Amino acid sequence: MAQEFTRTKFQDLNLSNAYLFAAALEDPEVCRITLQLLLDQEVSSVSVNTEHSLLYNSDCRSIRLDVYAKDETGTSFNLEMQGENERNLPKRSRYHQAEMDVLSLNPGEDFSELQPNYVIFICRFDPFGKGLYRYTYRNKCEETGEDLQDGTVKIFFNTQGKNEADISQELLHFLQYIEDSSDICVAQQEDAVRKIHNRVQTIKRDRTWESRFMRFEELLQKERRKGLEEGREEGREQVAAQMQKLIGCMTAAGETELLPRLADAEFFDEMLKKYVLNESVK
Repeated sequence: MAQEFTRTKFQDLNLSNAYLFAAALEDPEVCRITLQLLLDQEVSSVSVNTEHSLLYNSDCRSIRLDVYAKDETGTSFNLEMQGENERNLPKRSRYHQAEMDVLSLNPGEDFSELQPNYVIFICRFDPFGKGLYRYTYRNKCEETGEDLQDGTVKIFFNTQGKNEADISQELLHFLQYIEDSSDICVAQQEDAVRKIHNRVQTIKRDRTWESRFMRFEELLQKERRKGLEEGREEGREQVAAQMQKLIGCMTAAGETELLPRLADAEFFDEMLKKYVLNESVK
């Protein structure tokens, strides 16, 4: 018997939904406020790169929903909502960090031009099983404990954490709001959460966003069924590995300006053939 997939009502979504999260943070000010809550530090005005999202891909070939932003200092941020534990976050964070580096350094620029970047995952599960709301990773020397100072930070948030005393009340309330984005939940919250909620409510009243969500749901369900029917998990990992190799080949060949076009399936296949990386494609 074929497995059935339930359809979620758009107006009932919480911010934990990856689509709604990406839609909300498409607004630069909401993105900035969210970053300030997560990092517990001032963040200058940000620009949001909408090309990274399915929301702006008219042919809906991509279901990537991470948010890519950059502030006035050149610091880059990649944020992604994670509803299910696919047990690949460490390697996934490595990929996102490498991708940001490749896209931010122009041909001929020195490595010293690389600005800090943050890879941020917000999880509805405990990714490392220690009961913490936040796990922060930086590269350090094993022998001395000194920070490598390469400017990279990976942070994993857990909405199910237990150590409330170790984080700010504002961050705690935001993580609770992610799980329950209702008017009742936000009634006693800080201004930052209220501003995010206002953006969420605006999106939910917009029929265009709802229509895009329905299209996204259809695409996602189609991919899920295809995965169940064909057992394509191994194939997805293979494509991810090919993407990493392809980025390396194109970077070495001075084609970094073409990297954003890899989101196009036809161009991706064309580059695989060019660099003879398509032989393992099933």
